[in-house]
Amino acid sequence: MTSLDHEFFRRQQAYLTRRQLFRSAAFGIGGMALGMLGCGKPEPPKDAISEAMKRALHLAPHAKRVIFLHMAGAPSQLELFDYKPELAKLDGQLCPDSFLKGKRFAFIRGVPEMLGPQFAFQQHGESRAWVSELLPEFSKQVDNVTFLKAVKTEEFNHAPAQLFMHTGGTQPGKPSFGSWVTYGLGTDNDDLPGFIVLVSGESQPSGGKSLWGSGFLPSNYQGVEFRSQGDPVLYVNNPEKVSRDVRRRTLDAIGDLNRREYEEVGDPNVLSRIEQYELSFRMQMTVPEATDVSQEPDYIHELYGTKPGENAFANNCLLARRLAERGVRFIQLYHRGWDSHGSNDFENLHGGFKARCREIDRPMSALLTDLKQRGMLEDTLLVWGGEFGRTPMQENRGGKTNPFKGRDHHGEAFTMWMAGGGLRPGYTHGATDEFGYYPTEGAVHIHDLQATILHQLGVDHTRLTYPFQGRDFRLTDVHGEVVREVLG
Repeated sequence: MTSLDHEFFRRQQAYLTRRQLFRSAAFGIGGMALGMLGCGKPEPPKDAISEAMKRALHLAPHAKRVIFLHMAGAPSQLELFDYKPELAKLDGQLCPDSFLKGKRFAFIRGVPEMLGPQFAFQQHGESRAWVSELLPEFSKQVDNVTFLKAVKTEEFNHAPAQLFMHTGGTQPGKPSFGSWVTYGLGTDNDDLPGFIVLVSGESQPSGGKSLWGSGFLPSNYQGVEFRSQGDPVLYVNNPEKVSRDVRRRTLDAIGDLNRREYEEVGDPNVLSRIEQYELSFRMQMTVPEATDVSQEPDYIHELYGTKPGENAFANNCLLARRLAERGVRFIQLYHRGWDSHGSNDFENLHGGFKARCREIDRPMSALLTDLKQRGMLEDTLLVWGGEFGRTPMQENRGGKTNPFKGRDHHGEAFTMWMAGGGLRPGYTHGATDEFGYYPTEGAVHIHDLQATILHQLGVDHTRLTYPFQGRDFRLTDVHGEVVREVLG
């Protein structure tokens, strides 16, 4: 017998001895007596996914999956999509008091100067949508896109705003969007996680890994981070000199012990642990093939601008399409580096901001083209945006104008876009005032956005709930209305 077999036999025997049984019981002999009287642990819960699907699928789904492109740091809508020629006329003038009274800003102090649009705009496509010169490839896609011009959030700092966007709350500990979706709908591929996260850019987003955590949902619904450089998943490969057969026998032994633990304590997280081990084993075979973008033909690499092996947004866009093809339910891309305050060249609208636009323009446009040419855009919901927008004023950190052109955080109104998944293509919903400061029509709250995405997946956001700490929780808390004007 191998050392592994000896250890398994020892642990197995430990579970079978009366001494071990009494010692590990929560209340000893008294606990056993209560169990005999019918006060023991409840019956094992029914399958969580099937129960969730019964609660969630109340509508005819228009989309099977979501690809969410989050621009961490919040890109300026006034330099990309929300053209304001009247703002240009005020460039360099002191900000009106009405813009400042009763307002809170992350960094602006005193009276800042107004800042006009920094780049040229043109209208494109049959929809005549405004797009700046910084996104020449995306400007060709506007007739495939649904713009939301007046998205609103109460948060004006990065981490809480990102958490609000992706978990519906501002504090860590709530389940993420992808966790709710996979809890409700499961996955179409049992050999890959239903919720996968891809990160590129400067670093991890400010909200950290809580942005794709499962919170109080079972841990098997949390997002799994894949890497576009090096091994796609850390530690998924077997250690040196450990064969797949040995790993299989190891998991069988661990699984048997975990099942015995579940029978003893009834903790559903033990079942999640078993499934995670098994999924990891299956992923050893499926992940290398799914993430190998070098298999793609040259014309696809030319389309996306990809270079296999790089940690780049372009590679992640191509990888997202490959994962969507393989039945992954929720694919989340984070691209960090959009915090354009103007305090240094990286945060300069004419420096780092332009570089970020060059990084995303071609690949996100290619993703739209690629999904459409494969017939996947109609049942894939593509979402793009940051956690909030930017002010029409130049940031004056500490009361002093920053050395480079930049804008402070602004949650009152900003632009996001969506495509596919049964939405109205070539349509713009909502508008802002002549300075891009406040919504004038069609305001969309973050909870409304979440409710609309779930609706397109066939989920009633008010009924996809999970009991925790004495009440039923949901992604949209007690808020949210589906934005029916954008539905196709």
